[in-house]
Amino acid sequence: MVEKRVVVSEPWEQARAALAEGARVAGVDEVGRGPLAGDVVAAAVILDPRQPIPGLDDSKKLSARRREVLAEQVQDLALAVAIGRASPQEIDEHNILQASLIAMVRAVEALSISPDLALVDGRQLPQWRYRAEAVVRGDARVAEIAAASIVAKVTRDREMDEVHARWPVYGFDRHRGYPTAAHLAALASHGPCEIHRRSFAPVRDALGHKY
Repeated sequence: MVEKRVVVSEPWEQARAALAEGARVAGVDEVGRGPLAGDVVAAAVILDPRQPIPGLDDSKKLSARRREVLAEQVQDLALAVAIGRASPQEIDEHNILQASLIAMVRAVEALSISPDLALVDGRQLPQWRYRAEAVVRGDARVAEIAAASIVAKVTRDREMDEVHARWPVYGFDRHRGYPTAAHLAALASHGPCEIHRRSFAPVRDALGHKY
């Protein structure tokens, strides 16, 4: 006797399938939890099913050049794209997880089209009014989330390149605020600047006192 296997789709797949054809699905992802400086940036993207974008994937798996190309395609072809962010001061006030969720809410609220379903990368959802599902490793599994991860990454990288011109001693154009050896050395030599996250341990250490 051959055992029959029943394949049960994941909740986010069920939620997508339950929606009527033409429903608007937003992918939501953020970048910038790990850096010692700069905003945490989230993106929300509603793709156009009539204009698929080949090659969408987790932004970390793509080269910088490929991310730039795909980000431009998403901006040109998606039905709606929006950015949300939380500042270093908000990160210090709320903690990085809560600030990331705040940035996600702001991204979805900024969409020009309200989504019928929001698919969020990770395990936790913001507190909001939208029907939503969390998708673990969603940036590698869901096209909308992959698109959001790419747009968020490209946006934040560009912004860190811009702030490098104001504070070149830290090398933000190279490490984008992540705690590399060069960044930690610059912190030790020059102390933090105004975009450093003072609640993060290496920045607290550079300040010489507990935040």
